Amino acid sequence: MHDILVLYYSRTGATAEMARHIARGVNEVPGMHARVRTVPPVSTTCESVAPAIPDDGPPYVEARDLEECAGLLLGSPTRFGNMAAPMKYFLDTTSSQWLAGSLAGKPAGVFTSTGSIHGGQESTLLSMMLPLLHHGMVLVGIPYSESALLTTQSGGTPYGASHLAGPADDRPVSEDEKALCRAQGRRVAHIARALLEGQ
Repeated sequence: MHDILVLYYSRTGATAEMARHIARGVNEVPGMHARVRTVPPVSTTCESVAPAIPDDGPPYVEARDLEECAGLLLGSPTRFGNMAAPMKYFLDTTSSQWLAGSLAGKPAGVFTSTGSIHGGQESTLLSMMLPLLHHGMVLVGIPYSESALLTTQSGGTPYGASHLAGPADDRPVSEDEKALCRAQGRRVAHIARALLEGQ
């Protein structure tokens, strides 16, 4: 089994639910396994330390998760058209992996959740791609051969899976959004497996 790291930050649970659907897609590919991790929140209080293990959900990411993965799916809610601070803070600590080339040549995809349909889904996805390009990763989007990309009335972009949570963060992940999450997980896992097999 080869692991695809599904790494996300979620504040209200929507991005976490997307991560679960993406992980399902990864696990549908023979020989591939989703390793789900999250990043701790950041605090405005200096030297604030989060517990080593979250109260619920997956464990916090460690450097070895990046080093051991065969591919990466990175998710964050949008914050003014950009990724959330906890995800950016974590990515800013990955210089060692950048220097070692730990992620170079591995496939990666991105996903997000927003409060409004024009709340920065695509710019958030693009902002998450930038550090992955610096790491030398191979970016993987969602092709229009995925029919849900053409029928969705909420989230879903060729840049990566997305979800429209609504202004009160109370809209469930739609069937089209779930389908696109699973499709993205499968696509990254298929490409990772092909690269590992030298095809």
